[in-house]
Amino acid sequence: MILLEVIATTVSDARAAERGGADRLELVTAMGEGGLTPSIGLIESVVDAVRIPVNVIVRPHSRAFVYDADDYAVMLRDVRAIAKTGANAIVVGMLRADGSIDTDGLARVIEAADGVQLTFHRAFDESRDLPAAFDTLLRFDAVTNVLTSGGKPSVLEAEDTIAKLVARATGTRCTVLAGAGLTVDAVAPFVASTLVRAVHFGSGVRVDGKGLAPVDEERVRRVRTSLDAPG
Repeated sequence: MILLEVIATTVSDARAAERGGADRLELVTAMGEGGLTPSIGLIESVVDAVRIPVNVIVRPHSRAFVYDADDYAVMLRDVRAIAKTGANAIVVGMLRADGSIDTDGLARVIEAADGVQLTFHRAFDESRDLPAAFDTLLRFDAVTNVLTSGGKPSVLEAEDTIAKLVARATGTRCTVLAGAGLTVDAVAPFVASTLVRAVHFGSGVRVDGKGLAPVDEERVRRVRTSLDAPG
């Protein structure tokens, strides 16, 4: 089965995604800024409202993925708090100024998460060398998913890159989570082409395909049906 992750920004989004057949949520606020850390109240409310796993982004601002000491102080406080809410995983991403993965910062987040798994988000797509960055992330057992568009604005423009990353992840603990630009109609051919086992939807399952609109339960259901259809 192909895992379907849907972005939620509210409790009603979360419920609609679950009813439509989503397997997992990524909970964020400020989708217009690419997703920022949600409040503890929202996290706890969503965890209580649904039965499916809830992954929570920790991103203090949208200026860059290069963080200073003050940013990390905020992030580590958030990670420690979120780890106690019943969230399934924490979604983070951090780079050095040279475009490589900030492994020191990642290690600090892993320690603060205290056993809660991590998804590395699309900061990965801004790294200077995707294969090298992916190999770096594979060294961290806590990183169980890498969300990526293959370095392109739309993952549909990066099928070859995604297929290579999927092959690179074979036999590891890490899953390639393909997202950005997926649509109801395009997802099944994309999965068949890349052999990816997990997909991530934001605006593609929202009312009128608009990023700031509510989750459209019927669109989620159509994606689920497409993913579950015989090959």
